[in-house]
Amino acid sequence: MNLRGIWRFEDNDAKATVTPLELFFDLVFVFALTQVTAYLADHLNWHGVVQGLAIFGLLWWSWVCYAWVGNVVRADEGASRFGLFTAMAAMLVLALTIPEAFDDLPGGLPGPVVIALCYLVFRATHLVLFWVISRGDHALRRQTLRFVPSVVCSTILLLVAAMLDGWAQTVLWLAALLADYGGNLLAGSNWRLRSVPHFAERHGLVVIIALGESIVAIGVGIAALPISWPIIVAATLGLVVSAALWWVYFDVTSLAAEHALAAVPESDRPRVARDAYSYLHLPMVAGVVVLALGLKKVLEYVGDTAHHSLGDPLTGIGLYALYGGVALYLLGHVAFKWRTMRLVVGTRIGLAVVLVAALPLVAQLPALASLGILAAAMIALNVVETAIHAEQRGRIRHGDATPDGLGHT
Repeated sequence: MNLRGIWRFEDNDAKATVTPLELFFDLVFVFALTQVTAYLADHLNWHGVVQGLAIFGLLWWSWVCYAWVGNVVRADEGASRFGLFTAMAAMLVLALTIPEAFDDLPGGLPGPVVIALCYLVFRATHLVLFWVISRGDHALRRQTLRFVPSVVCSTILLLVAAMLDGWAQTVLWLAALLADYGGNLLAGSNWRLRSVPHFAERHGLVVIIALGESIVAIGVGIAALPISWPIIVAATLGLVVSAALWWVYFDVTSLAAEHALAAVPESDRPRVARDAYSYLHLPMVAGVVVLALGLKKVLEYVGDTAHHSLGDPLTGIGLYALYGGVALYLLGHVAFKWRTMRLVVGTRIGLAVVLVAALPLVAQLPALASLGILAAAMIALNVVETAIHAEQRGRIRHGDATPDGLGHT
């Protein structure tokens, strides 16, 4: 019996789309995101927020690496299939260890060390896959080798951080992220982007996954509480906010950005894709994760009548997460649109600024009212933009998808 075929890579072409195995891979990433939200909820102080976002940064860069692998070769064929299974195992163990990422619990394995080693396995598997894939492509192989120092440096910093605590440990985590993210920039962009539709779809799906996690946070916030009208209203408003964020990305921008990327000269395409998708989707997805924390706290306030009344305002980290998460998402979206289409969306910048400026005012209002105002603001944004740019929107969604017809929505 000849088993060589199960190890053979299958190159993607320009029309490749996301495979079922990549969706399976993303299910583990979903669990990791829920763990980050839970970590933030359990560490409601600014140090905890920085730590939670650092964990997310580690997870995001891990996920990004395999989006590039799946764009060059089919993720569900040959050795890449087993590479993704290995990465999934590392991601799962890493996610399980997130509660101990900074504070090791008594007994068992040292949590911070397990995190660092899982990250090393995750990244090393990615490099091995690209090393094999690049056989015969000397430029891609050199690019892969230039990636090695940042992986080694970030892993060493994480292992050293495991021996520390407090802010010293957190600073080393941030240094590890800087080494990895910055190392990628310094290493150049001589990667391969074989399918624009696959790459755009891959990142669109991860945005949906993050939005889905915000819905999960609504359920987690009231899991042990009896259903009531305030819970129903708050849950519906939370869904409205998530749906509005979906509209911001998927109604027009995701389509227009994909066509804009396809219009970029092939030699420049990997660099634009790296900037717009690998880097600038980070604040968008992080914004949704932070928003999930805010939604979770609102549901606790309106549903837990033993500890809160309907008149209690949402304050502190919970309120900052609710409004700041949406503002971060909008600003990340603006940067993404600028990088792909050189368009500045003033309405979204304006709303992000208003949301941040309104924090002292909404801090005086009941938690449910704060959520209602946020939902109304997001609805207004989408209604206004859809009305103003109706003609361009129609061309993009139903007709002209050329760069000249991209519009400003």
